[in-house]
Amino acid sequence: MDTHISILYEQHDDFAIFLSEKIRSFNNEHSFHHRESRKKGAVRPLHLIVTDQHQQWVGGLTAEVYWGWMEIHKFWFQEEYRGKGLGSKLLAQAEIAAQEMGANKALLTTYSFQARTFYEERGYQMVGEIKDYPPGSSYYTMVKPFEAEEGCL
Repeated sequence: MDTHISILYEQHDDFAIFLSEKIRSFNNEHSFHHRESRKKGAVRPLHLIVTDQHQQWVGGLTAEVYWGWMEIHKFWFQEEYRGKGLGSKLLAQAEIAAQEMGANKALLTTYSFQARTFYEERGYQMVGEIKDYPPGSSYYTMVKPFEAEEGCL
């Protein structure tokens, strides 16, 4: 087999698209869930936007719901809104909305200098840790199964 390896030190969008398409094709062929998630509407966005009295954005949460999971991507507030219970309220509302959309678990990632303790206090468990990423910190993957409400199956 005659091959050549090129090493590039700059962004190459066409090559990144090529690899993404090949990986997507492989996953679709081997995973029903991946294939189904490609269908329109299978991955549903969830955005909770917090505004101040002037209707200016001060924080919020973005997530997607698919495969029975809510995957939280972004969760942030301006400094003056932190430590007042707003994050807990927003996370609880996101979990309720995700459950209404069919999720029964949540997934997120966070760094040691961010909010691991915040999430643990709200029922999230660390299931993975990458130490020294970035150097001097850890990167965590956390999950939370949603409790079934009384009377629900």
